[in-house]
Amino acid sequence: MDNAARRPARARHCRGMTQHSESAQQPSAAARVTLRGPAELIDSLPYLLGYHPDDSVVLVGLHGPNGRFGGRLRVGIPAQEEGWPDLAEQLADCLRGSGVPRGDSPDGALVFLCREPADGESGQAVMERLRPLAQRLRIACGALEMPVYEALCVSGGRYWSYCCPDTRCCPAEGTPLGVPGTSAMAAAAAYAGLRVEGTLKEMTARLAPLGPPVAGPQERALDLAGTALVPRMLGDADRGTVRAETLALARRLLERYRSAPAADRREGRAGADARDDRLLSHEEAATVILGLQDRITRDWAAEWMEGSDAAPALRLWRALARRCVGAYAEHAAAPLTLAGWVAWSGGDEPGARVALGRALELDPGYVFARLLHGACNSGLDPEPLRQCLRRQRAARGLGSAAARG
Repeated sequence: MDNAARRPARARHCRGMTQHSESAQQPSAAARVTLRGPAELIDSLPYLLGYHPDDSVVLVGLHGPNGRFGGRLRVGIPAQEEGWPDLAEQLADCLRGSGVPRGDSPDGALVFLCREPADGESGQAVMERLRPLAQRLRIACGALEMPVYEALCVSGGRYWSYCCPDTRCCPAEGTPLGVPGTSAMAAAAAYAGLRVEGTLKEMTARLAPLGPPVAGPQERALDLAGTALVPRMLGDADRGTVRAETLALARRLLERYRSAPAADRREGRAGADARDDRLLSHEEAATVILGLQDRITRDWAAEWMEGSDAAPALRLWRALARRCVGAYAEHAAAPLTLAGWVAWSGGDEPGARVALGRALELDPGYVFARLLHGACNSGLDPEPLRQCLRRQRAARGLGSAAARG
């Protein structure tokens, strides 16, 4: 899973951008939803992405004479304006390439800039500050024959159009946003049973390293585990033993999470995550985190992706990612990738993209995360990889996870 061919510099640059972006599918392949006006376009964003974007540039490809939605890209807004020209070119290039595998490159684009005002700042000030970025995106997309039909700034409960100069419909003070969830897209998503999980910040926070009082003791436990395990992992004689020990401990933890109650709606996600965190000792977390840095061990752990294994595995991988504190932050790439894989395998594409994107922020060269993120963003079916892992599991004489329920 960790072999990747080298690509030309431009292709690698674009691929790196898509690693930190998201794309999504429409609520139903058979559904046809007509959106009218900027307000409905903005209200559709959470359903296109699976969460409410914040501090984000979002590009949506348009296809055909009716403007059918195609690929979606999301990235954070760079703080430094000098990075905006390169970002605009990379995003336009990636959006253009999003339809190449299907021979269906976008004919146009929509641009959304979403950022809340800072303290004492108005939404209009945010809009003006981001105007050069909107212009760069319009130029970059136009240069690739993808005219931007609408570019909107969303800030402080209002929106502005960078494309419409008519103050009668687009006043300088902005237009108030409508009631969320009232667009045709929202109705179609509700009918299809699709849910919006919250904001991007809230989803990312579930994967962030823990702070005091856990961080200090956990980092010391990681130091001790590293001293004991790394020499064994690097030596031929002991490497196989460490793999077996890591998987045995991870399996015990999986059973512990399986036995623990699932999330209670009354306690919320933060409460459920805190309860999951208490199921791990510092030493247990450190041992598994260090063991998962071995590629083969991680690939074996990826077999817990379906049936009765999936839900406890996802909770375990998230909890381990939160234990990668201090100097061990980059070690979270392994449990984050496993969390992303289990989420994608279970149909939670937004959660998968957030976890895999976070893994790539920590380690842009992490090949397994890169491959999974690209496949998820391309709308591929995870079943071929599940089949591969089932065969791998059977070859090791462990049977099928799906068969156990």
